[in-house]
Amino acid sequence: MSTSSDAVFINVPFDRRYEKLFEALVFAVHDCGFEARSAREQDDGSQVRLDKLYEIIGECRFGIHDLSRTGLDTTYRLPRFNMPLELGIFLGAKKFGWPGAGSKVVLDP
Repeated sequence: MSTSSDAVFINVPFDRRYEKLFEALVFAVHDCGFEARSAREQDDGSQVRLDKLYEIIGECRFGIHDLSRTGLDTTYRLPRFNMPLELGIFLGAKKFGWPGAGSKVVLDP
């Protein structure tokens, strides 16, 4: 697997309240000459979500991870663990991935 030098994995909340920020972030990434990637880009219900994340994260050199909304879900009173999990997968790929994966970079939002 190779990592694209211009691909940026965007790991942010995908809800209505964050939608405008997500759109602005994607715009800024593209305006700077990079390719924005996220779990939203593939909508194949037959694909296992973790496999999709492994594939996309594996192809990205950069990652933007906003964990500011990892609080409790209002309905179930459980924390949102998907975003910290995606950061963990990104960091795991950097540390233990294939040769060249160590060049992955986490950017602050």
